[in-house]
This record gives sequence, structure tokens and C-alpha cells, in this order.
Amino acid sequence: MAGDLGSVGLVLGVWLAGGFIALLGALCYSELSTNFPRSGGEYVYLTEAYGTVWGFIVGWISFFAGFSAPIALTALVVSSYLSYFTSALDPNSADALRVAIGPISLNLGWGALLACGIVAVFTVLNVRGVSVAAKAQNALTLLKLIVLASLVGFGFAIGNGDWSHFSQEATRTSSHSLFTQFALSLVFGYYGYSGWNAAVYVAGEIRDPDRTLPRALVIGTLFVAVFYAALNCLFIYANPLEEMKGVVAVGAQAADSLFGPRGGALFAGMMAMSLLATINAMCVVGPRVYYAMAKDRAFFAAAGQVHPKWGTPWVAVIAQGACCMALILTGTFRSLINYIGFTLWLSTAMAVFALFLFRKRAGWKKQPWVSFAWPAIPALYVLVNVYVFLYFAFIQKGEALWSLLTIVGGAVAYKLSRRGQA
Repeated sequence: MAGDLGSVGLVLGVWLAGGFIALLGALCYSELSTNFPRSGGEYVYLTEAYGTVWGFIVGWISFFAGFSAPIALTALVVSSYLSYFTSALDPNSADALRVAIGPISLNLGWGALLACGIVAVFTVLNVRGVSVAAKAQNALTLLKLIVLASLVGFGFAIGNGDWSHFSQEATRTSSHSLFTQFALSLVFGYYGYSGWNAAVYVAGEIRDPDRTLPRALVIGTLFVAVFYAALNCLFIYANPLEEMKGVVAVGAQAADSLFGPRGGALFAGMMAMSLLATINAMCVVGPRVYYAMAKDRAFFAAAGQVHPKWGTPWVAVIAQGACCMALILTGTFRSLINYIGFTLWLSTAMAVFALFLFRKRAGWKKQPWVSFAWPAIPALYVLVNVYVFLYFAFIQKGEALWSLLTIVGGAVAYKLSRRGQA
């Protein structure tokens, strides 16, 4: 965004706008979750609103854009942070080995191979069981929170930053107008906030969901929005936008500027380790979403197979791991973010739009926060998403095409799965 927008105000504006949109979505999901207190999220809402085919498609989308692509992206970011120590691990390096197989270009550089290796380790770990993975998850998540909170706290308190960076603009690298580019950059914000709806995936396991879920959705989204604003302000305090253009491991860059090379090295290493928590969490949760859907006869039956010795949904785990590695070798950081942001928020927009159908049902429980500004809240959420999607589809044609092909592929896969079950 530093290069695309070139303005501190616009970069921070994207994060604030993304947080506001996520909050609107959280308010709408608070009403959906209280009426459908079952685990599954969009799978439940789209099935109830549009039928079983859309329930299957959203599971299909979750496989590619909800879990596999974010795991691949996070593994690439781990390599990017470790490239602080050796440039050979930079997955975006122009020197990385690339092999063309027909129209497909494979990234076989050390950074991409390391990312594949990380995915392979967590895939094997999750096939063998979740006891060790669960312990590692708690430790890595705690580490991530400590690292980021320390960076923000110590960065502003004793870091070698400069407030004048907030008045310095960067040379824009985008040829689009600022109005158009702001819409496209919102997809990056969408990716950053994806997860605001995570609580609804385990709604069936939460006590007193009518009370707990709305609070979790709204308070969680507000907390993350404030934290993102503080973190991005720190990045700009540490470095002017011009120096952040094209940098993936921006946290390590900020730490290096604030605390010197030793601080940058320490943060880069700890951030790389803490990001493993994200990979591990999605390797655990993703296959169990497909497993639950398979047990409901709403996904491929193979996803419901449990290993006779380890008791894990091993087919789903391995399939997800293989998909992650394919995306690592064929995708890039930017293309993966665009694909994830566009595809996932399309699903949430359809779920929010379903409120207009559900509110006509007898006995529907209306959430006061949504009723206070009905129908402005769901309408604004859907309209902003349509605005972004239209700009994205016309300009980022490649990623938009892959997103639409994912949806169409889900419809085809649904027909094939129904035939197999028949």
C-alpha cells in the first residue's frame, strides 16, 4: 500500500475503513449467530439461505481461500522474515530459481522451498495427532502477542523513530487513480481483518451463545482494529513510506530502524517463530471443518475419513497440505492476498445479504445493535463489498478470475460429490 497509495493518510485510511467494514460485518454476524448457534459459520448461513449447493461451495472456498491460501501466504512470510539473516530465503527475490512448465511458472527458490518444508512439517504433525500441536499452539500464540505488544510499547517509548515521517509521502507505483487504488487496497485490508468472524465457526461449542458470540465478534473486531492502527502508526514512525515500498517483513524493518540491527534480528527471528502459530492453527482447524461437512454429507466423503491409529482426519489434512505447497510454488505474496481477500469477503457479503431473507421468518430474533440502524448496517456492508469487488474484477482480472473459477469449481464439485453419494 505504501507504493500504491503513496500517502500516510490513505494507508491508515485503508486500515480504518477495513476495521469499520469488519465491524459492520461483526454486527450482522452477531444476529446470524444467535439465530443459528451451530458451528460452521458461512456454511450454515448460506445453506439455510440459498440451499445445500451454496453450503458446499462455501466449504470448497474455505478449502482454497479460507485455509490453504492463508497457510501458504503465512509460510512465505516466515521465509521473508528469515531472509533478514540471508537474502537467499527471500521468496520474492529476483534471483530465486523459477522453472516454467507450460503456462505455469514454479518458484523453486530457497524461500519457497523452506515455506513448503514448514507446511510439510505441520501437515505430518497434524496427521499424527493434535496433542503436541495444541501445546505448541498455546506457546506460539503467547509468543506472538508478547512480540507484537513489546514492539508497539517499546517502539514508541524508546525507539529511534521520527514523527516527521507522517508528513512524508512516497512516489506512487500504481497507475490507477487514488479513488480506484483505494478500492483495490481495501482487499489488503480485507485480508488483514479476515478472522473477525472466526468465533461463529465454533458457535456450537460456546456456552450461552446468544450473549457470548455478539460480544466476542464486536469486542474482538474493535480490539484488533485499534491494535492494527497502533502497529501501522509504529511502522510509519519507524520508517517513511518510501522505504517501506515492496517490503513484506515490514515488522523486522521497523525493529531494525527503531532498535538497531540487533533489535531487527531479534524481532525477525521471534516473529518468524510466532507466525508458526498461525500455520499450526489453520492446519488444525481447516481439516476439521471439511470433516464436519463430510459427516453432514455436505462435502466429499473422503474428507470424513479418520486414521485408524491416530484418530485424525488424515485425508483432509494431507489434501490441504498438498494444496498449500502447490500455491506456494505457483503464487506470489500479492496475488495470494488479492485472491484470499476477494474470495473470502464475497462469502461474508452473501451471508450478510441473507439477513434480508431471514428477517422475514417467523420467530427470528433481531439483534438490537442491528435493528438500531436497520437496514443501513447490512446494506452498507454489502454495497461497500460490491464497490470493491467491481473495481477489483475489472482491474485485477487474474485474481478475480481465479476467485470466480473457485466458485464455479465448487458448483461442479458439488454435482460430482452428489453423484458419488448416489
